[in-house]
Amino acid sequence: MASSFIGKILSYLISIKTLLKEKDAQFALIQDEWKMVKEIDDYAKSKKSTHASSSRVNDSFGEQNLRTNDYYQPPPMRARKERQESPKEVRVELPHFYGKENVETYLDWEMKVEQLFAYHRVSEERKVPLTTLSFQGNAMYWWTVLERERRLHKDPPITYWNDLRGALRRRHIPPYYNRKSIDKLQVLHQKTLSVEEYWQKMVLYMKRTGINEENHTTISRFLSGLKLEIRNKVELLPYRDLNDLIQFSIKVEKQILTKQSSQKQSSYSVSYDKDEFQKRGRTYKRNISRTFPKPIQIRAYLTHSS
Repeated sequence: MASSFIGKILSYLISIKTLLKEKDAQFALIQDEWKMVKEIDDYAKSKKSTHASSSRVNDSFGEQNLRTNDYYQPPPMRARKERQESPKEVRVELPHFYGKENVETYLDWEMKVEQLFAYHRVSEERKVPLTTLSFQGNAMYWWTVLERERRLHKDPPITYWNDLRGALRRRHIPPYYNRKSIDKLQVLHQKTLSVEEYWQKMVLYMKRTGINEENHTTISRFLSGLKLEIRNKVELLPYRDLNDLIQFSIKVEKQILTKQSSQKQSSYSVSYDKDEFQKRGRTYKRNISRTFPKPIQIRAYLTHSS
């Protein structure tokens, strides 16, 4: 009787212990689930408020728990695709080119086109289409024939600006033009030009002939073509580079012109005073002759009265 009672008590205690273990397990499971929900909530809030670099979960235990628990699957996260917006292409309007047989016209047009390309930062892929759209008249017909001939000969199309510029130069610049421009540059002198006009003309010839020389060579070329009165004064000034030399030359030229104009005004005033003095002297003599009669007239009057 007592043994059976003790057995019942033991079995009851064992069942209570088992129940407590199950409750502890359930409580631990609920606690884990609560931590996991809290981590997910914190993670979602951090994704909304912080940068993408701080989007991962701060607690490593929560991450491990999310990976190890098979019964829970987190919702799929959509990867944000960063939009790679291509830069907007700037509208560039090139000056029209009509393909006339004039070397200076073509070179001026080419220089302007390159300036526009550099200013708008036009990509290499757009240079040839933009240039060919500016062709008008003879230039447009020439480009159409050139494309047809290249297709017939199975040559690759022209896609780069340097190739198109070379074809245009072969078409519009004769072979002797470079030598002729060099000769003009060698004999260039200021003469009746101003210093600024003389320098611009020199730059133009150097640009058209493609001459790239050192700074001291250009200084010697510039000095050799200056007027003698300007060169003699500028050579004594402490210029550092070509730009200083040009600025000093312009200042000396202005001083010379100012001095010449003042001398002209002074000489004009002296000649004016002399002429005015002569005019006044003649007028004075004429007035005297009218006021006092001549001696011959007086004698005639006395004889007549006697």
